[in-house]
Amino acid sequence: MRAVSAVVCLLLAGLFSVTQSEKETKSMDQSQGAVRFVKSKNLPPSPGYSQAVEIRSGRIIYVAGQVALDRSGKVVGEGDMRAQTQQTFENLQAALEASGAKFEDVVKLNYYFADITQLAVVREVRDKFINTANPPASTAVEVKHLFREPFLIEVEAVAVAAD
Repeated sequence: MRAVSAVVCLLLAGLFSVTQSEKETKSMDQSQGAVRFVKSKNLPPSPGYSQAVEIRSGRIIYVAGQVALDRSGKVVGEGDMRAQTQQTFENLQAALEASGAKFEDVVKLNYYFADITQLAVVREVRDKFINTANPPASTAVEVKHLFREPFLIEVEAVAVAAD
């Protein structure tokens, strides 16, 4: 009889702890968003980007590198970084929308530049699209050349959208 009582008590204790744990998890998810943009005093300054992004829940969307091609496949803004960046970000926006996401959901951007001295121009255009209060984590790399000669920039994105 003692053994049966002990087993029943253990089962009830286990059931209570699972229920309590589920409540805590649900409470944490409600009080904290699906994404947390991280900045730390222990890291160097990061103007215009977040040092890290924590994903707590949601659908992850990977957008392939986009370049300055219009809907018909023609190059936009040959030799013009501003025009190419604008078209590139419009293409990213179209890919995000087709996936049920928006720029506010972007948590990571990777930039590939033919000439990284144009970073300020790219940031000006980018800031019209992203959430500048919580900017995505970012990486910028200068490359020898992109996959075709006329392209000055390619940008890929990772977004986290609601389930």
